[in-house]
Amino acid sequence: MGLLDGKVAIITGAGGGLGEAYARLFAREGAAVVVNDLGGSRDGSGDGSVSAAQKVVNDILAEGGRAVANGDDVSTLAGGENILKTALDAFGQVDILVCNAGILRDKTFANTTEADWDLVVKVHLKGTYCCTMPVWKWLKDNGRPGTIVMTSSTSGLYGNFGQSNYGAAKAGIYGFMRVLAIEGRKYGIRVMGLAPGAFTRMTSDLPGRAGREPDPLSLPENVAPGVLYMVSDLAADHTGKVLGVSSRGVREIKMLETEGFQPGRPYTAQEVAENAEKVFFAESQTRTAPVR
Repeated sequence: MGLLDGKVAIITGAGGGLGEAYARLFAREGAAVVVNDLGGSRDGSGDGSVSAAQKVVNDILAEGGRAVANGDDVSTLAGGENILKTALDAFGQVDILVCNAGILRDKTFANTTEADWDLVVKVHLKGTYCCTMPVWKWLKDNGRPGTIVMTSSTSGLYGNFGQSNYGAAKAGIYGFMRVLAIEGRKYGIRVMGLAPGAFTRMTSDLPGRAGREPDPLSLPENVAPGVLYMVSDLAADHTGKVLGVSSRGVREIKMLETEGFQPGRPYTAQEVAENAEKVFFAESQTRTAPVR
């Protein structure tokens, strides 16, 4: 028996990289998979070909799995609705959504154009909304439990040079996930965040990686088991949490607060400065995670 027997999973941006690794593993674990991919390049340009998604589907079918391709644009609500329709037409249900599709237009903030900002936020943040809304309503209206994984990033949770647009979108996804995890409890819908770290076409030319052979542990296939855990019943008790999954393993990323300065009366800015050791975490208590 597989961990996802009888389940139907939608995975966006699954024509390559991390999404492809998720699709292949989910299918091997018994899920029927909708492989969505617009067929664009890393910066969001492209002809919208479904060929990348279809290749993944063909490979899954050759292994005896169940899958269907979809080439809709995740950044429109019509696209999100069509992705759900593909799942319902082919398999009659949906149980899992992994919002993985994304693009990059990395530049220092001063060199970022409005178009660079708008498109990255549209694909990542709005795209997560556009794909989640139809699935959310279908699960809610049909009284079915389900699991939604939203892809954030350490670039949004910790920050990273040259990725103001990407980081802002990924931080927004974290907030979106936290709210839906609260709202989803009454419907049995689990929502989790993912901050993956892998060597893909999205990350292959980042500082320190360009021209280097990838560490085998950093390949997408070594992130996929952590995501399989998240969408399976093994994680049934967890919602509203972010897991960092990378070659370093699997760990939860949390937002914390200090004891703080609590005077219980009106106070001055000078008093805040005098109690800074209570307001801020000590440097020894903090860490900056590597990108993705």
